[in-house]
Amino acid sequence: MGNPEDIPVATASVDVESKNALAAGKADAALEFLHKEDNGVSVNIDEKLLVRKIDWMIMPLMWAAYNLQYLDKVLINYASVMGLLSDTNMKTNQYSNLTLAFYCTYLVFELPTGFLMQRLPTAKYLGFNVAIWGLMTTLNCTAKNFGGLMTLRVLLGCFESAIAPALILITSMWYKRNEQPKRFGIWYLGTGTASMMGALVAYGLLFYTDDKFKSWQIMFLIFGLITIAVGITIFIFLPDNPMTSRLTHEEKIIAIERLRENQTGIENKHFKRSQFVEVFRDPQTYFIVVIVTAMDVPNAAVSSFTSLIIKNIGFTTKQTELLNIPNGAVSIVAILLATWTASRYDQRCLCIAAVLLCSLLGSCLLAFSPTDMKAAQLAGNYLVQVVGSALPLMYSLVGANVAGHTKKVSMNAILLMSFCLGNILGPLTFRTEDAPNYIPAKISIVATIAVAIVASLLLRYYYIWENRRRDQQNEGEVGQENLGFLDMTDRNNRQFRYKY
Repeated sequence: MGNPEDIPVATASVDVESKNALAAGKADAALEFLHKEDNGVSVNIDEKLLVRKIDWMIMPLMWAAYNLQYLDKVLINYASVMGLLSDTNMKTNQYSNLTLAFYCTYLVFELPTGFLMQRLPTAKYLGFNVAIWGLMTTLNCTAKNFGGLMTLRVLLGCFESAIAPALILITSMWYKRNEQPKRFGIWYLGTGTASMMGALVAYGLLFYTDDKFKSWQIMFLIFGLITIAVGITIFIFLPDNPMTSRLTHEEKIIAIERLRENQTGIENKHFKRSQFVEVFRDPQTYFIVVIVTAMDVPNAAVSSFTSLIIKNIGFTTKQTELLNIPNGAVSIVAILLATWTASRYDQRCLCIAAVLLCSLLGSCLLAFSPTDMKAAQLAGNYLVQVVGSALPLMYSLVGANVAGHTKKVSMNAILLMSFCLGNILGPLTFRTEDAPNYIPAKISIVATIAVAIVASLLLRYYYIWENRRRDQQNEGEVGQENLGFLDMTDRNNRQFRYKY
């Protein structure tokens, strides 16, 4: 623990600009809360203990949600080698189209779900979506053909589109910018734990011999029902923001005051068209689009085709399911190491480039090592899993560098649309005629990861350049206390400095 860090609560001085913003309903909800509730009484609360309390209040539920969204999305990966393709008379191209359909609807619904998320209580909206996509997962056990599976995949994409933007928003409204990468990493660990859980359950179900139900049907049923239960739990227990949480009144004040330095605000339920337009005028938007799209083309191999890749190396079905387990372990280690390093050294872009370099090595092994070298092919498959650890770093980059609630919601949507675009392009590279080695798909992974590395370094240079430019223009300027709670964007607030 060390020495407690006692923080006196500063009375929120509401200047003329703050009062005007409050009167017009344009200020952040945090400033409204401080204006009404902060009585100016000084209290001492240990910040470390408060952060730990916040962690236990929200992190387990956020991890559970992300774990299940990844698991429910990739169950079809495990089912593909459990008899799903033959039981539903599907070909590889049709299977690829199922992945494609999921990400197409995910992409289309990002902006609408972002708008709804701003207008509705964030955690309640998230819990509702988790429960409904759990229902869609459960219904997969009733699908008899490609048409039924396609319908359910489309609906799954609609409701899962809420998960990442909601968790990005929630994380940024509770933690300081230097604390955020670790927290993004904690709930993003769900991708690794989901891979391990799915592989273990799929392996166990391969020993199921009753012909009343197929093993893959039982798998969808089990995880679908669990997801529904978790969605209901999130709806009831996950707080929408610090102001409406179960913290004591004094703890709420501290939880808000400690975020002043972020300059990104907490929440505002009013849609501001100017902030939405600014997203498309901001240079960082286009760097983010290129990085996320390029690095998520390999996500098709990681999430939907891993089982087929491993099996085609020359392993049996049971061996394939067991060899899927290290995928999750590699992902967990990479996420923990990448997000801890980003927090410790406050270097997001360099960490993104580093993990992408590991994935580049893996993709080169997959694409260019001889097919009879099983060890090299398998090592390449595991190294490609590291690419997933770049995504929570991108989430933390956006969470730290985008201010103004409408702009944050819109940028989150753009980021996730780019994520979808990469995952749409990825499956298109896996064609039936390229089986069993899928060399063109593996070469595309090499190329897109290289593009993402270059773009991440260019984005870092842009942030450094912009910070220096603002330092020169604003040298000696005295900061306003409530500027970070006026729902200003990062481009309008000249005191804002980007994290890189």
